[in-house]
Amino acid sequence: MKKKALALLLALTLILALCACGPTTGPGPAENPNTDAPATESAGGEQSAEPSETVVLKVGATPAPHAEILEVVKPILAEQGIDLQITVLNDYIVPNTSTEDGSLDANYFQHITYLSDFNAANGTHLVSVGPVHYEPFGLYAGKTASIDALADGAQIAVPNDATNEARALLLLEQEGLIKLADGVGINATRLDIVENPKNLEIVELEAAQITARLQDVDLAVINGNYAIADGLDIADALATESTEGAAAEAYGNVLVVKEGHESDAAVQALYKALCSDTVKEYINNTYKGAVVPLF
Repeated sequence: MKKKALALLLALTLILALCACGPTTGPGPAENPNTDAPATESAGGEQSAEPSETVVLKVGATPAPHAEILEVVKPILAEQGIDLQITVLNDYIVPNTSTEDGSLDANYFQHITYLSDFNAANGTHLVSVGPVHYEPFGLYAGKTASIDALADGAQIAVPNDATNEARALLLLEQEGLIKLADGVGINATRLDIVENPKNLEIVELEAAQITARLQDVDLAVINGNYAIADGLDIADALATESTEGAAAEAYGNVLVVKEGHESDAAVQALYKALCSDTVKEYINNTYKGAVVPLF
């Protein structure tokens, strides 16, 4: 009987010893349950976090001033772990279709009125994150040196897309060259011209081509971004849009994304950088009135 009791005691002692030497159920101090690699420790003994992954943000823009402004923003975003990749485009269609299909995360080239018309015409779902700047339209001399020297039947080139043509016609009305029907405002077309004392011929051209055709017409109304890109100085314009009131509001250039991405962290970081003092200083020093910050 004593032998049996002694054998039982020895068996229990062996079981307890094996349990004490077995593996623990939780991670040890050098283990990280969320990774296969061990966590590193700082000099103070605390675990240091792994570096966060760089976020890529693809943005489409026309060359000037938009892509140039984005280049100023790029290092600001890099400090926040955002790799801003700028795709330079020379038309007004591809930036929007590429943002709609996800090839681009955002675009920066257009004013809010153009954006609204594009959505209506194409069934796209693009939205403004917010306004950044305004580019006053300019009326530039071509074959004729001044407004007063315009002959009867002179040709004036304007952009052929609906929103920018209306804007050009409003500038011509501002300078007393034509009169538009009451109330047409930013929806004006050539059909809304009710008075044209000089019988001016309104020549519709693609906005990007007007500066190249400037010497073929008497005068031309040119978008600010294309004027900048082609070396025209706003100070040399015969007339410019007023930066006061409705024009700046209707034609403010905006950062655009597909609906649902307005609050994305990288997008918000980009918009904040675009509206920074660094960008404002760059715009004012570089474009000297051809681009006006709206922040």
